[in-house]
Order: sequence, then C-alpha cells, then structure tokens
Amino acid sequence: MTTVSLDKPSLDFLLPLGEYTKKFKKGDFLFQEGTEANELFYIQSGIIQISKITPDGKELCLRICQKDDLIGELSMFSDQSTHMLNAKVLDDCEALVISKHRLECEIFENPKLGYEFLKWMSDQFRRTQTKLRDLILNGKKGALYSTLIRLANSYGRETEQGVLIDIALTNQQLANFCGTARESVNRMLNELKKKNIVTFKQGKITVHDLDYLKKVNHCEGCPIEYCRIE
Repeated sequence: MTTVSLDKPSLDFLLPLGEYTKKFKKGDFLFQEGTEANELFYIQSGIIQISKITPDGKELCLRICQKDDLIGELSMFSDQSTHMLNAKVLDDCEALVISKHRLECEIFENPKLGYEFLKWMSDQFRRTQTKLRDLILNGKKGALYSTLIRLANSYGRETEQGVLIDIALTNQQLANFCGTARESVNRMLNELKKKNIVTFKQGKITVHDLDYLKKVNHCEGCPIEYCRIE
C-alpha cells in the first residue's frame, strides 16, 4: 500500500526517538477520544481504524492506517491536549511509541524534520477535507461512491473483472465510513450490483465500472494521494 509518509531520511531520524514498542490486540485502542494526548504512534505492523463518535452515538470512520503510518499527530504543539479521535485496532498491531514532547523538541532543533513533518500534516488535513467535502456535498449515495473510489485507490488490484478492493469490510464498516445507516448501504450496494457496477465475494468488493462512480460523484480529479482511505 502506498501512503503519504515522511521521507526516508526523516524516518531514519524519527525512529530513534521511539521510547519503546508496544503490542496491541484486535479490538484494543491505541487511544480514545478525551484521553490525554502525550504520545504518537509509528505503526510497524497491523491495521488501525481512526474514527470519531458523533453526539448521537454513530461512528464516523476517517482513515485506515497500516505499516509506516504515524498517528496521534493532532495533539502536536498543543498544551494539555486530549485526543479528538479514536484509534481502534482492526488487526493485531505493533507500534513504536514516541513522546510528543521529545518529538517537538527535535522538530525545533532540526529544520529538515520540521519541514517534512509540516508537509506530512498538510497532506493529512487535505485528505480529511476532501473526504468531509464528499460526505457533506454529495449525500448518502455520493458518500458511498466516494468511499468505494477511495478504497479502490488504496487497496485496489486490477483483475479481468475489474478493480478488486482487496480488503474485507462489512456493510456496517462501509456505513461507518459514509456516516450513514447500514440499511442504506445495503440498498445502495444492491442497486449497484443490479447495474453490474459492483459484485461481492467473500466480503470483498469488485468494482467493474469505476468511471461510473466517478461520473455520478462529479469527480474533480483530485491527486490520487489525497483520494485514499488511509
């Protein structure tokens, strides 16, 4: 999987700042909303879901993170900050724990690291902005189509039948990415299946006509690095 990450020289400098490695089991949380934010996590293995719980109890998924991703960055440069999001483990994870205070000190002393870190954070914000744009402006159908496009860009594998999204997700998980109900996702997916736009097999989706989803969603041709689910 290709991700927008800090470049290799900066990663070489960043990794020694880790204080220790911690293992997490499926279902664990690296952090949760409202808890004190004094650490960042560099993912060495596993799959992490970044989400937000809405006031009415619904879960809105924002990102899926994997190896070489850094999470917890929203707490940077804030005094007495708390986490704004949840980081839930979807697949057993191992993460390098980096002290926020130590990283901040290193960034102040190393302009190269500071520059790369700011670029990386800017990319994360742009990804979030484009996702929220799709959720707000395009309605339930647009939100689902946008999610399928982003999943195809992130996990897509070309086959004779189309683009296989090579990650198993339940309809409830898809609904969480769209900010809507599972029943609505079920209905919209069945409509797409009847039109032979998508098919399902063993929990994975194959998109037969990605251009159809882009056309209906009035795709603006954003750079692929911003139109992803990670």
